[in-house]
Amino acid sequence: MKILITGGAGFIGSHTIRLFVNKYPQYQIFNLDSLTYAGNLENLQDLETKTNYTFIKGDITDQPFIENLFKKHSFDGIIHLAAESHVDRSIENPMQFVLTNVIGTVNLLNAAQQQWAKDSEGKRFYHISTDEVYGSLGKEGYFTEETSYDPRSPYSASKASSDHFVRAYYHTYKLPVVLSNCSNNYGSHQFPEKLIPLCIHNIKNSHPIPVYGKGENIRDWLWVEDHARAIDTIFHNGKIGETYNIGGQNEWTNIDLVKLLCGIMDRKLHRKSGTSEKLITFVTDRKGHDLRYAIDSSKLQNELHWKPSLQFEEGLEKTVGWYLENEDWLNKVTSGEYRTYYEKQYTTR
Repeated sequence: MKILITGGAGFIGSHTIRLFVNKYPQYQIFNLDSLTYAGNLENLQDLETKTNYTFIKGDITDQPFIENLFKKHSFDGIIHLAAESHVDRSIENPMQFVLTNVIGTVNLLNAAQQQWAKDSEGKRFYHISTDEVYGSLGKEGYFTEETSYDPRSPYSASKASSDHFVRAYYHTYKLPVVLSNCSNNYGSHQFPEKLIPLCIHNIKNSHPIPVYGKGENIRDWLWVEDHARAIDTIFHNGKIGETYNIGGQNEWTNIDLVKLLCGIMDRKLHRKSGTSEKLITFVTDRKGHDLRYAIDSSKLQNELHWKPSLQFEEGLEKTVGWYLENEDWLNKVTSGEYRTYYEKQYTTR
């Protein structure tokens, strides 16, 4: 099989690429990434000599480029992860989220539909989305695959729109699609604008830890390697036209998560207990901040026999350990030096 994975140099994408390249040596895995601020090819240095791995620099919003790419390679499967994903950035610049998340997705759908129009047997377009499309929960209940969409931010609205387009192509053109909506991911190689790596970086350097509002917002946390395993399972075994929710069964308020993280960091950095908690700084709440997300992943667990492998405390220990053992990676990312890697490795060959 020839599989195109979009956004493969990003956080979730790099873990997915690594799993597929190593697990399926008989597949040809193509990594398409435009290398924006969150795309980091250093995440995949260990794969560069693999004969079944190819990196392609390109933008999913470039329609002629996407059409030519599909004509050249005749992909059998698409795993679409490329997306603008940071809510704060979407509030500042909604149009970029429309371009990437909506237009980019439709470009991929059109290219796949045109290529597979005569024969879609064995083909699959897998679209990865977020639980944020469902809106906000109160203190009770869970998002299921039947939950009505109610996006509250430009980011979640753009992802909801892309989800609708994917389903529309399934119904209109019979394009073989599957979808998944996941909860918050955490783990190694995550860009440090996100909560957990941001906290780790700030605690390590004794900088203030910004917490929105009173830290009462609740999220369900999914270890990124468990997410990659779920993507593998759904891509190969998910039913065409179906949606699967992926959750970690780990609900934490932001403030409790940050305090847990402070305790782990104090212990690993040999600091006096309670030292890092003094860095917590409450800041003005995010506009339209959803109170709670929580995923019911029973459909995925019951039908496809996937389940999360780690509880949050164990996963967080592993995550903190990785960032502390890979200070060079974190320093390069926070300084912007990581963006020179592509030029050094790919443009001088």
